[in-house]
Amino acid sequence: MSGPLLVPDAALSRALVRTVPDAVTQRLSDFGNVPVAVPVLLLAVLHAARRGNRWGAAAAALAMVLVPALVVPLKEWTARPGPLEPWASGYYPSGHTATSYVAYVGAALLVRPYTRGHWPFLLAAALTALTATGLILRGYHWPLDVLASFLMCTPLLLGVRAVIRRGSRRSAPGR
Repeated sequence: MSGPLLVPDAALSRALVRTVPDAVTQRLSDFGNVPVAVPVLLLAVLHAARRGNRWGAAAAALAMVLVPALVVPLKEWTARPGPLEPWASGYYPSGHTATSYVAYVGAALLVRPYTRGHWPFLLAAALTALTATGLILRGYHWPLDVLASFLMCTPLLLGVRAVIRRGSRRSAPGR
């Protein structure tokens, strides 16, 4: 594999991998596991639906369903090897990053109308950043794998936000 971004990506990865104990980075990367992240979104979806935001709940659930539909074909198409496993393929983009980003930010978008302050987004950003950091430091993903997941999933989350905003405008007093 070659390209102008791969050389700095590999250099950054070499400088970062294993700078933190594996036990720590493994726990951080686990925040992106489906059994960890998806139940958080599911609870927010159920809460929002119960509170009357069915369209927002459906949009967030659809965004999560679309994550593997976007990630898996791209992994197969690129067949990029991993930082510590050059014999393996399918590391680009990071499915764990995509899962954590859509699950945690999607949950924050759903619960934000029922909370005070921006803590849902701060928590979502922290969990997603910890996941991404753990994946890179552990050597599971190159930095560009993680960045690609953020870029790929941002339109999904913007769509969820638009549906939630449209629904809140319709239910506002005087409408």
